[in-house]
Amino acid sequence: MTNPLPSIIALDGPAASGKSTVGRRLADALGYLFFDTGIMYRAVTWIALNHDMDLNDENVITQMAQSAQIDIRQPSQDDGRACDIVVGDKDITWDVRSGDVDANVSLVSAYAGVRKALSEQQRRIGMRGKVVMVGRDIGTVVLPEADLKVYMDASAEERARRRYTEITTRGEQADYDEILKKMIERDRIDSTRAVAPLRPADDALVLNTDKLSEEQVLTRILEMCR
Repeated sequence: MTNPLPSIIALDGPAASGKSTVGRRLADALGYLFFDTGIMYRAVTWIALNHDMDLNDENVITQMAQSAQIDIRQPSQDDGRACDIVVGDKDITWDVRSGDVDANVSLVSAYAGVRKALSEQQRRIGMRGKVVMVGRDIGTVVLPEADLKVYMDASAEERARRRYTEITTRGEQADYDEILKKMIERDRIDSTRAVAPLRPADDALVLNTDKLSEEQVLTRILEMCR
């Protein structure tokens, strides 16, 4: 008799560790919802901009995040989206990728009250099951009872190389040393912040991806699932 597949899968790790790319492929392979939790911060930022809120007013933005009804669903259209992002009855899947949202999401996502409010919303969605959730604190804060927790890691140098390749492949200019410097600083901020610091859950399986291809990482996590 085979073991049942894990219903809630948490993929955590630092920036450019490959968790989003692998997470989406994993969800496709299992027929699960792919939920990159960072999109919820984009949704809150979009709501704030759409209602002309003061993004520097932490209390106002936090109150809005607490009351906003954001849902993440299986993709309803075959247009490249990984999921549907719905606020109320409005599909904002592509709206959250606007330049204005890009420019302001870091400010909004730094607010402790917003993080707490969205963690609760993420948990509500994750508890439905059959989901691959990607983030930095899924296994430690959002869904500590996840059936499978994988912490995907890689050296800062390898992650900077990946980001550099990603940018230059698009035909854009990039400075590897500058990317590495920012990567190290982001790691420092993420791992030392007071609210939900970046770290593997005590019962997470840590997977170093430095010398692994995307295909190899996916294969290993599928083996963990089965």
